[in-house]
Amino acid sequence: MIEISSAMQQEAIKSLLDGKEVKGVTFTFDKKQGIKLLFKIDTSNSEEAAKIAKDAIKQEAWGKVLYFQAIGK
Repeated sequence: MIEISSAMQQEAIKSLLDGKEVKGVTFTFDKKQGIKLLFKIDTSNSEEAAKIAKDAIKQEAWGKVLYFQAIGK
């Protein structure tokens, strides 16, 4: 599982990752806890999955200026 914390663009993050495969990792939205979005992943390496998600967000025009944190759980 990975956790992405962001006060803004939460719907955009969900749309970008939910049900999608990025660099061999499939992300499935699980739940929202405050500003945290929790995603299930299909790999055991949650730290690598968090890095992949972070890179995918930063590639978006809105992601380049977004303050957020992505960590593996």
